[in-house]
Amino acid sequence: MQDASARRAVTVYCASARGANAVHLAAAAAFGRALAEANFHLVYGGGGIGLMGELARSAQRHGAHVTGIITEQFLSLEQGWTGCDELVVVGSMHERKQRMEDLGSAFAVLAGGLGTWEEFFDTLVGRVIGRHTKPIGILNTDGFAEPLRQLISHGVEQGFVRHAALDLLLVHDEPTGLIEQLARALAATDPLPHDPQRMLPMHGPHEGRG
Repeated sequence: MQDASARRAVTVYCASARGANAVHLAAAAAFGRALAEANFHLVYGGGGIGLMGELARSAQRHGAHVTGIITEQFLSLEQGWTGCDELVVVGSMHERKQRMEDLGSAFAVLAGGLGTWEEFFDTLVGRVIGRHTKPIGILNTDGFAEPLRQLISHGVEQGFVRHAALDLLLVHDEPTGLIEQLARALAATDPLPHDPQRMLPMHGPHEGRG
């Protein structure tokens, strides 16, 4: 079996809950299909329920190799999906996030709650500080991501976030459109070296004021 690290994969962060609006379940299934049809494999949190389960089953059904990364604690709480092509059980959330980051060629964020947002911000901060140079996409189904974008924009306006960090995010309302954006980003020339002057807020225009 080919090692997952050798494949072109999208690491997806999303909810283990179904949510109050069925549009998000449909979007998760559509994203899984679009991912597979674009010849990506899936890396995700290993859950078998909620958006996670819908995403993973759809991706596998349409031909993607599915790697789930789950902690021992969440294996039962999230009803880990044993149908994954690879289900990796780790000891901590820190290890889970690190494995998901390492295995993905790009990242996508679907609807979710606190855990999804935490994973997103950790991945975004990793890009800002130069820990990785992988593209990050957000699926803005039914406007779900607008408050998140507004929060980051507010940070830019207040001088605590550099606009270059906001510019890193690829956002699309439709699964296929977001996959196309990620594919184009991966096909582009090598990313510029990490530039603290552009990315880190302490080097921004508000530095030294007041």
